[in-house]
Amino acid sequence: MSVATLPGTGTQTDAWTAEQTIEDVPWVVIVWNDPVNLMSYVSYVFQSYFGYSEEKANQLMLQVHNDGKSVVATGSREEAERHTFAMHSYGLWATFQKADQP
Repeated sequence: MSVATLPGTGTQTDAWTAEQTIEDVPWVVIVWNDPVNLMSYVSYVFQSYFGYSEEKANQLMLQVHNDGKSVVATGSREEAERHTFAMHSYGLWATFQKADQP
């Protein structure tokens, strides 16, 4: 671990923490289309878990249905992991990745 001084501040921080924070955000949660779940159920999951409005949940659900996938959440890696595992617990196919990946 190394110590670095933040430019123009004189404040010292450990470089590992700064690098970890920079690399931690943003991550995305992707829900994939599947042949099992009804569209109404997918919309329900988005509303109940994420608290999305019915309109937003239906928009995301249609994107999953029509395009094969939809980004349903963004945040830190820890949040993305938590959301992905929650989607699995609802029976949805979901993955997470860094936001800048194709």
